[in-house]
Amino acid sequence: MTAYSTLRFDAARCTGCGDCMTACAVAKTGSDDPGRSRLRVLPGNTPGTWEAAVCRQCGDPRCVSFCPAAALAKDPETGTVEWDGAKCVNCLLCTVGCAYAGIAFDAAAGHVAKCDHCGGNPACAAACGEGALEWMTTARIYNEVGQDEDLFVPGLAGCQGCNTEIVMRHAMRRIGPDCVLATPPGCVPGMGSVGYNGMTGTKVPVFHPLLTNAASMLAGVRRAHKRQGRDVLAVALAGDGGASDVGFQSLSGAAERGEEILFIVIDNEGYMNTGMQRSSCTPFGAWTSTTPVGERGRGKTQDAKNLPLIMVMHECDYVATASTAFMEDFYAKLDRAIAAARHGFAYLHVYSPCTTGWRFPAEKNIEVARRAVECNFVTLWEFTPEAGLRFTRDPDRPRPLADYLSALGKFRHLGADQVGHLERHLAENVKRLRGLAREPAAA
Repeated sequence: MTAYSTLRFDAARCTGCGDCMTACAVAKTGSDDPGRSRLRVLPGNTPGTWEAAVCRQCGDPRCVSFCPAAALAKDPETGTVEWDGAKCVNCLLCTVGCAYAGIAFDAAAGHVAKCDHCGGNPACAAACGEGALEWMTTARIYNEVGQDEDLFVPGLAGCQGCNTEIVMRHAMRRIGPDCVLATPPGCVPGMGSVGYNGMTGTKVPVFHPLLTNAASMLAGVRRAHKRQGRDVLAVALAGDGGASDVGFQSLSGAAERGEEILFIVIDNEGYMNTGMQRSSCTPFGAWTSTTPVGERGRGKTQDAKNLPLIMVMHECDYVATASTAFMEDFYAKLDRAIAAARHGFAYLHVYSPCTTGWRFPAEKNIEVARRAVECNFVTLWEFTPEAGLRFTRDPDRPRPLADYLSALGKFRHLGADQVGHLERHLAENVKRLRGLAREPAAA
């Protein structure tokens, strides 16, 4: 099976300005009449909301099956449903078959017209200044690595919809089997990465260090293999507690020495596998079992430790932040981190929503991760000593913080003063990162 690039429409960002329709009309007809557009932005069911009517390039297109002249066909290479004017008989049955109003009669042209993704560079997405339309090319990752071996066994004991398991499986699939893996106490070994009932949970050598010594043990593993002439990647999959708190001393020491390690932190903002206790990466105001909400307590009273920025101060060979909601960005950074770990210390900090500890439905996991980035609760950037710090997603014009906080039960109790504190803290964080950045943010 092949996956395809596609248009993503975010109704929450759409203002109904119509710039996308004008751009489409110009690109396809040479006219700036939005009525000639192959995309329609229409009022939603509630006032002030908008919806998009555009071809979905369906996997099993009804328009194709309704066409008696075989003028419509799905291109197996691009995934777009192509229209052949030489075969079309203008019966308009295709418009009856489409439930999304994705194909319509163009009176000026005298025949039907539909979106063809502009050959992989949609004019509508390029013209959208609100970010409501986005050209998603994440499908290439599936096509590239979908057949690679999953290095974790089936049936790990993660919670339903566990984001950490997504990170584990994707990261190890990309890293490959020529590695030694350390998984200090946390959700990763808690779901069975090091095995249970006498069975191993991974297909690579794995060990279970203490919370305090994952990085120092990996340093020894890497040095021992080098002495034997073996180029084996030393990898850690650690939680935020095992990295930012009790494990920080060995992490900091290994980074300062420039040990050849790939250290991946999966940050779910707390000690989630042992009862959802707070860690130093737990954000201000968040409910945890040790920062309860009640008559006196209103969640955590300290701001989260900015561990990735602390690692930048170590002058590591590579430092980056990532999110599973932006997989192309994640894979690009993972590749650079793997390369950096061959000759120095590489640190990758992946933000990982926890359905259980954060109190939201499992099916909302990726949406929560996306909102965190779009609201600047999480910023995506990378650092090398040579190039400095660079944003990989522009933090300008973030979505309202309320869009993120309202999705999580652990923030449901927040008052206006606490939300204001978070907004100021996030703004200061972006300002601090901008001060360190050496070049403009990536688009």
